[in-house]
Amino acid sequence: MIGNAWLPDGSRHGIEIRDGRVAALRPPTASEPGVFLMPPLVDGHIHLDKTLLGLPWVPNQAAGNTVADRIEAERKVRAARSVSETETGANLVKQVVASGTLHMRSHVDIDNQLGLKNLQAVLAIRERFRDLVTIQIVAFPQSGVVRSPGTARLLDEAIGQGADLVGGLDPVGIDRDLDGHLDAIFGVAERRGVGIDIHLHDGGDGGIAEMRAIAERTRAAGLAGKVAISHAFALGSVPTETAARTADLLAEAGIAIMSHGPGAATMPPLPLLRAHGVEVFGGSDNIRDAWSPFGNGDMLERAMLIGYRANFRHDHELALAFEMVTEAAARVLGLADYGIRLGGAADFVAVEAETLAEAVAARPRRKWVMKGGRIVARDGVLTPP
Repeated sequence: MIGNAWLPDGSRHGIEIRDGRVAALRPPTASEPGVFLMPPLVDGHIHLDKTLLGLPWVPNQAAGNTVADRIEAERKVRAARSVSETETGANLVKQVVASGTLHMRSHVDIDNQLGLKNLQAVLAIRERFRDLVTIQIVAFPQSGVVRSPGTARLLDEAIGQGADLVGGLDPVGIDRDLDGHLDAIFGVAERRGVGIDIHLHDGGDGGIAEMRAIAERTRAAGLAGKVAISHAFALGSVPTETAARTADLLAEAGIAIMSHGPGAATMPPLPLLRAHGVEVFGGSDNIRDAWSPFGNGDMLERAMLIGYRANFRHDHELALAFEMVTEAAARVLGLADYGIRLGGAADFVAVEAETLAEAVAARPRRKWVMKGGRIVARDGVLTPP
């Protein structure tokens, strides 16, 4: 029993827990200390197989700032690894669960050099931590599809071996072949009956044209609600009128947009997208890997970074940032049993805050994390099972 809890909507309750679920919502017990409860955090875009967390510091080795430069630098780091992706990925899972993330979507590199090696590592991580966290896997062609012969077949095999979605990467910027790239990934999605989550870094009018092509393919394939575009930098690099027209196409096609609050890159206009009916959600992206030395997997901090980059100042704006790493991400991931409600799973995150806006702005410590009625972490440290 949690005697005195206040929730993000401002309501206060005593929460009775039975068999890992919310059995009753009662009047709060005023004599007990109050606690601010959030639903579990959701990371809509993480790379468990890339992280170097737990290894000695690895300097960034990219020769330039393009996506292609970073892909090549990552190949060098990957070749020098002495510890498996399973071990470093497990380090990251432990860290993010302790911060309150109980659901995630991980992109996993698939190419004609790696084959399905990284997929097997993340499948092992998913099985190891299945009682703590749900992990949705995207088979991600980090090196492209057209320029990496055999990758389309590997993406199809990855779905057969347990990946949940097929990914994509800059059809023009990396593959230089919009139709060839989209033919391949939509072909896998339609054959296997799965969704798509495509990285799109390409900016300007070119990136907008790629989004429109993705929207057309999504409508034609009947994949509304099953396609996401991650990053979508182009939406923040074109005139507002162009972004608004594109938002209407995305909403009509049922395509969601993921943003992680990028550092120097342009950022999609989140309020505009929401106003036009586009689902927007958040993710941590790279965490201590060959792409970026930053990141810790704390999705409450990520909500703050999204709000900071988007110049959110008001409580209702901070609420949007919070929704991006909770309910909105849960909707995109298709999490049916999500949220604090009667009959729902007793999955909560307790923080030292008085309001939702304060929780986002201050990123307070997690007093405890509960999964299925059991405390699984206290003060940022996993508790023994």
